[in-house]
Amino acid sequence: MSPVFGHGRLRLYLLKLLDEAPRHGYDVIRELEDRFIGLYSPSAGTIYPRLARLEEDGLVTHEVAEGRKVYRITAAGRLELGDRWGELDDLEQEIAGSVRDLAADIRSEVQESVRDLHSELKAAAKDVRRRQRHTARRVRREIRGTPWTHHELEAAVEGFGADLRRVVGDRPLSAENGVEVRAALQRALEDVRRLLA
Repeated sequence: MSPVFGHGRLRLYLLKLLDEAPRHGYDVIRELEDRFIGLYSPSAGTIYPRLARLEEDGLVTHEVAEGRKVYRITAAGRLELGDRWGELDDLEQEIAGSVRDLAADIRSEVQESVRDLHSELKAAAKDVRRRQRHTARRVRREIRGTPWTHHELEAAVEGFGADLRRVVGDRPLSAENGVEVRAALQRALEDVRRLLA
């Protein structure tokens, strides 16, 4: 669990969420995940026992709607929330700070990964263009001399595909990089079509 929620603070935050609106237990989990931009997602084993304890303490109640429990804060729950408002303000600031820090770390890592991937894709596209030129020259030489058999041409195409897969790997492509790679491959295809026309 996030250290922000130590020492009964998750209990306090659950009261806040239920004060905002009645919620299913699953909705509470999703709301926490949203507020932590997906960086913290409590399990059902964390949330449901705490909701049950809040209910035992008379701070929340539930009703069943469409086979699911909908939890609501009680007057006693609102009173506890009001008594701990200063603590709740501190908790909100800590959560906002934690989310900002985590988001900044992730943004930095993602930017670095994107830069690396962009460089690798540019290098891969350059390599593809170089191979295209090499292949085109070889094909022109062979067309002028002894032509390839169908089997040799298929082997060359398969080799090119294997080389390309090794260069790209299983890394995800950004929209920009995907467009560049697709354009490079399309140019290669058009070159081969021209040569074989």
